[in-house]
Amino acid sequence: MLIYLKRNLLAVVCVALVFMACKKNSSEGPTPADNNKKGIQLATDAKFGSVLTDKDGKTLYFFANDAAGTPTCTDGCETAWPLYYSADASTDLNLNKAEVGEVTRADGRKQSTYLGYPLYYYAGDASKGEIKGDGVGGIWFVAKPDYSLMLANAQLTGNNINYTSTYVVGDGKTIYLTDSKGRTLYAFAPDKNGVNTYTKSATQEGIWPVYESEVLNVPSAITKTDVGVTTVATISKKQLTYKGWPLYYWVSDVKRGDNLGIIIGRGPGLTWPVLQLNATVAPAQ
Repeated sequence: MLIYLKRNLLAVVCVALVFMACKKNSSEGPTPADNNKKGIQLATDAKFGSVLTDKDGKTLYFFANDAAGTPTCTDGCETAWPLYYSADASTDLNLNKAEVGEVTRADGRKQSTYLGYPLYYYAGDASKGEIKGDGVGGIWFVAKPDYSLMLANAQLTGNNINYTSTYVVGDGKTIYLTDSKGRTLYAFAPDKNGVNTYTKSATQEGIWPVYESEVLNVPSAITKTDVGVTTVATISKKQLTYKGWPLYYWVSDVKRGDNLGIIIGRGPGLTWPVLQLNATVAPAQ
């Protein structure tokens, strides 16, 4: 009897080990669903939340220099940041297909876009699920579908004159805030911390529209606690703020990447500066 029981126990253990091995192999290998994936996909990361990947789970990235929607990572830059392109429509039902597009680069190659941003891989991501490229240089960020703010690293230009970040005439890129689709955001110099002092009527709001958004996600270079929301009672709207500064668009910035509003007012950047990443906190009332 004892020998019989031992044999039965051994048989049960063997069956269990075979089942566990099969389950493990099944979870580690590609599933039929994985093999059927096409185009851009959404994945969930413990740190970053929803992120964009290719069909194999490799992470995709946005480049702050591409705020205007034109790929600027070329030549040697592509060694570290290879472009991503897929002609396939995304099979991910949770992805907003309307935001997926493509752009033709100067050399004729195509590159996929999301929210108008050209998409790249990072060469340092050896396998799917890795996100080692976020924050590199303060201008590369994991591609996400739900940023409420983004950063541009671009030349400031008004009346065909180039300006530096201190608004003196000259060439040089400035890191400043945009919305999730690359449209430039401004501050109104007389505003106070969390207080819109400009918008007194719908007419004014039509010239410098307030930026309406919830506080969702922001690039890792932005401290999320610096982002807030204020109520503009005169037009019954919520306006996003950064470091206390209410954020505005300029009506004549017709294209993403335009920053023409810097010249409106008493001088370039004096009345309507772009909201730079390193801006000081807005003054209290």
